[in-house]
Amino acid sequence: MSQLQPKRVKHRKVHKGRIKGIAQRGHQLAFGTFGLKVLENSWITSRQMEAVRVSITRTMKREGIMWFRIFPDKPITEKPIQTRMGSGKGSPCGFVAVVRAGRIICELEGVKEEIASQAFYLAGKKLPIKTKMVVRDDYIKEGK
Repeated sequence: MSQLQPKRVKHRKVHKGRIKGIAQRGHQLAFGTFGLKVLENSWITSRQMEAVRVSITRTMKREGIMWFRIFPDKPITEKPIQTRMGSGKGSPCGFVAVVRAGRIICELEGVKEEIASQAFYLAGKKLPIKTKMVVRDDYIKEGK
């Protein structure tokens, strides 16, 4: 199981930063018919993204196409257990993607709306934030 991470980074350790406001880009569907939209600001780890990918692909049963719209490119550090305060910043332990409210993190194409809804419901349970499914405006249901 390989986790997503950049091939190389400019800085090994970065500031924590603050996540304020709503998404200014990446908040509309660009590739697929259905999307998974984030409703809160948060970090999403590469492990969580992998769990989302696995749950969606299992629900879709190898039909349709999936796009991920985020990439974990921010390094996160961690101090060893039972280490006293001070003595500098910890060593890098993984990567996260910074997402703001309104950002679409995943898109689907080529599946029915019921399957997409079920897939995004299960995927949302893997994430530490609230999510919802969005549908393209010009989507026409097959049942009519």
